[in-house]
Amino acid sequence: SSCAMRAKASDMHSKDCVKVAVRVRPFNKRERDAGSRCIISLVSTSISIQDPRDCHNRRSFCFDYAYWSHSGFTRDQTGLFVPEEPGGRYADQHSVFQDLGVGILENALQGYNATLLAYGQTGSGKSYSMVGYGPNKGLVPKLCDRLFEAIRENQENRQCQVFFSMLEIYNEQVVDLLSRGSRTAGGLRVREELQRGFYVEGLRKIPCENALQVEQLMEQGTRTRTTAATQMNANSSRSHMLIILQLKQIFSKESITKQSNINLVDLAGSERQRSSGSEADRLKEGTAINLSLTTLGNVISALADVAVGKKVVHIPYRDSVLTKLLQSALGGNSRTVMIATLSPADICYEESLSTLRYAERAKRIQNRAVVNESPTERLVKELKAENARLLQKLSRMDQEGRRATDESKELRQLLTQNELQIRAIQTLWEQHLQEALKDWEQQYANITQERRMMQMYPYILNINEDAQLSGVVKLFIQEQNHTIPYRTAAICSEELQTLKIQEHHAVFRNEQRRVTLTPLTGSKVIVNGNAVYETAELQHLDRLILGSNCTYLFVGYPSERGGEDWSRYDYDYFQSELAAAEGIHLSGIGESNTGCSQTDPSLLAVFYDYIQLMPMVAEANQISQELSKGVEFKLEIKNLALSDSRGHDLQKDIVVRVTAAGSKQVWMWSKAKFVNRKFLMEEVYQQFKAAQHEDNPRDKDPFWDPVEPLLLGTTHLWLQSLAFRIPLEEQLEVLGSEGTEEAILQAQLVPCTSTGLPLGEDDILIDPSEVLGRRLDFQLVLDQCCGVRWIREARNRGIQIGFRVFDCSEPLYTPAVWHNINPLLDHRVQFTSLQTSQRLLDYLQSSAVVLELWGLQVLEGCSVLSSSLGAVRMTAEGAFIIDLLHPSQAAVRLQLSDSAELSCSVRALQQDVEELKSLNESLRKENHSLREQLNAVKNGNRHTIIPLCPCFLPLALGGDGARGRSLRPSCDAEFARALKVFYHSMTSVRGQLQRLRRHRPSEESDLLGLRLFVDEQSRLLRDFSEQLEDGVSTLKQDVAAIVRRKRERSGIWS
Repeated sequence: SSCAMRAKASDMHSKDCVKVAVRVRPFNKRERDAGSRCIISLVSTSISIQDPRDCHNRRSFCFDYAYWSHSGFTRDQTGLFVPEEPGGRYADQHSVFQDLGVGILENALQGYNATLLAYGQTGSGKSYSMVGYGPNKGLVPKLCDRLFEAIRENQENRQCQVFFSMLEIYNEQVVDLLSRGSRTAGGLRVREELQRGFYVEGLRKIPCENALQVEQLMEQGTRTRTTAATQMNANSSRSHMLIILQLKQIFSKESITKQSNINLVDLAGSERQRSSGSEADRLKEGTAINLSLTTLGNVISALADVAVGKKVVHIPYRDSVLTKLLQSALGGNSRTVMIATLSPADICYEESLSTLRYAERAKRIQNRAVVNESPTERLVKELKAENARLLQKLSRMDQEGRRATDESKELRQLLTQNELQIRAIQTLWEQHLQEALKDWEQQYANITQERRMMQMYPYILNINEDAQLSGVVKLFIQEQNHTIPYRTAAICSEELQTLKIQEHHAVFRNEQRRVTLTPLTGSKVIVNGNAVYETAELQHLDRLILGSNCTYLFVGYPSERGGEDWSRYDYDYFQSELAAAEGIHLSGIGESNTGCSQTDPSLLAVFYDYIQLMPMVAEANQISQELSKGVEFKLEIKNLALSDSRGHDLQKDIVVRVTAAGSKQVWMWSKAKFVNRKFLMEEVYQQFKAAQHEDNPRDKDPFWDPVEPLLLGTTHLWLQSLAFRIPLEEQLEVLGSEGTEEAILQAQLVPCTSTGLPLGEDDILIDPSEVLGRRLDFQLVLDQCCGVRWIREARNRGIQIGFRVFDCSEPLYTPAVWHNINPLLDHRVQFTSLQTSQRLLDYLQSSAVVLELWGLQVLEGCSVLSSSLGAVRMTAEGAFIIDLLHPSQAAVRLQLSDSAELSCSVRALQQDVEELKSLNESLRKENHSLREQLNAVKNGNRHTIIPLCPCFLPLALGGDGARGRSLRPSCDAEFARALKVFYHSMTSVRGQLQRLRRHRPSEESDLLGLRLFVDEQSRLLRDFSEQLEDGVSTLKQDVAAIVRRKRERSGIWS
């Protein structure tokens, strides 16, 4: 089988193209909770991804290897994940290593440089594939096991030396994760030599003799990475980790040395921002924190272009630290494999598609790998060759019987120097091992001590967003009669130098086996989601947040520890608990009218965006406070309480409300913009801490933006009454994004003639279809806004109302009104449909005009919203024309000018003529019917009553809108009046229903508060029921009375 593996590895790297593998992971907890749908399918090495919003949009990709690890697996007794059935499609850790790891190892043993890159969004399974968890070892530990196995098997014909290095790149700074000293300011320097290429100056290389030592070094590096991330206030998902295994093989018989570097790279999370919040930022996006990943993408694209024969002037290796160090792996002297990890969930579609595109470009890259011979070992070989020549020469001199001459003395001296030089080179490895031995002994003693203390004392352990870094830092709380490291929080401040962690932050006391936590003045401490200001007793598995976002799990005495599953207390659990304490939970975000218990995946994505941004917002507020910026950040859920023109919920998203305390300026930032600004704030903060802080000019300040109009809230004016030509007058409640009342708006809908005269009750329609094909005019009147909260908070502000009706291509706005809490708008707009279509009639019967309340800020010359009338058609009377028959016709009409208006008038006249002809024909029939009835009367049937007909009544010729219209009989007018009264009563009922939907108990309500809430809710329900019954009952009575009167008049109605 070993030969077969070698054959596979050899075949895998017969060409020097970058080999690319993709791996699809199982759903995680948040995706299962959302009921996510799998959108990825896999056949052999081909992978397809389907757009969850468009079932016809499916993209396919082909790679060197494709692994299905999503389903079809089970956990055996040892904890290994294995296929459910022998030969099943599930790809476990072993099969991934057989394909990828064995090839990398064989290449290294042959003397080639080898590189493994792991790429994918945070949480897509990179760490699991690279490192693994528990018995499911990943590529790195398996590779190390096999490497030292191969060394033991071949120790007779070669001497092998393995050096281990581990580094992290964050914000373009290189951190040595194995360094014994303090962290170098600005990180280690990356230098370049002609022979070595780019390398990290001063990076520790530690010799290793077995896989256990490598494992311990990885643990040490991970611990350093966790502490460094905490101190830098950094997000580990934004950092790249590189493990470098340097393998040196000395073949004594052949007198050659092969040296190869194995680079194992866990790249930063590749997630893109959700498209709904991805507008460009004024300040440069992708600062130093994102630079390495962005540059890597540019390098891969450039190399892919080179591979297909395109002319590329420059490959930007030098633009970032990461690409400098990976130059040999990408297009250089290395054999390289990339594993791209994917989430198959519909809510991760954009990120997964982006990863597949990235991987597809990478597989085109071609490298030029060669076997490496170390310059140092070449020197040994040359020295040995020179010594052999010297010995030969001395031997000839002795055979010739010459006496010891100056020449022979010089030769022997040179021979001795060469031997010393060879011995020095060969003993370098032993010296390295001896130096490392002290480190091993100290580290082993530390590990032993930590394990002993875990069985004696309670402690807190860190919980990190990256599961790989959780549980690494443990801080023990010893009894008071022992040394008390937490009495003045000395260790806390030393290990947790980050935002809002003070030098004396909190006191942990362990007295009589009771552990208490006391926050000190001005410090921020949260226990189980709630802020703590006084001494609190800690219970086993309590969740602690110290400062802005240092998350810890408290582990009690061994006697308190049962068989609980600690893994459920992950980073998401902490943040969800914190969000719940603030009143944000899935049920609240997802509340809808559907009654469906299934959580909408988009709502789940919003919820997890919220808990992801919570700690970042807390940190941004703390940075603002420490830098005296006077800017406050607050998370909000956009469109939480808002709906579209048909009453359907709008797509929800996360935004950050930014308020400048002094000037009262307000901005709304998308998630993407805030994340970018947060990284820029971190850079400013790091400069401030390093005493290199200079005040940025305002246009470069990440805490500032030019002010813009803000959408404060919306309200709905339903149009159904217009289908019956009934006027409507409403007092509308303008609701903010999260359901807060922003203002009351007085508005009217007025059916009118073409000249703007209101229609009367006689013009009300019983059947809305009567308006089809005819002209329809109506006015939208905005009278006044009352109690505008935006202006109440700061009198130097103003407002505008924006709206869009039916197929208007651009929104219309009222003039700006400033400084008044109850501003008078007095704005009237007329809309006209020249030939009412079924589409417009459906719109009127099922939709509303969404009226948007916009806030204006007078400072810095905030722009005022203006109506764009370039693409809008208007009548001669100044009414906006809506209901253009068809998009293609609308496009043609926009190109016409006066002739279009004239042709419309001609068509309207033709329509009137047709109507008059029809009316004339009906009058003839009516006349004939009347003659027959008169004859019947003459013949003695005197009790017959002649029924009235609308067509018999005279025509009203008073205006354009009245042309062709007949007066209704009295019973139709009565119906219209009854309908009008019913519509007004239903408007009141709708308002009561909205109040009921918004009425919720306070999060802080006690039992008494809940009882009061139930009483109030019962009263509102009674009012709602009574109003509804009154409206329906009145309509029934009016209709019954009308029918009765009609029967009395005609005697023939039934």
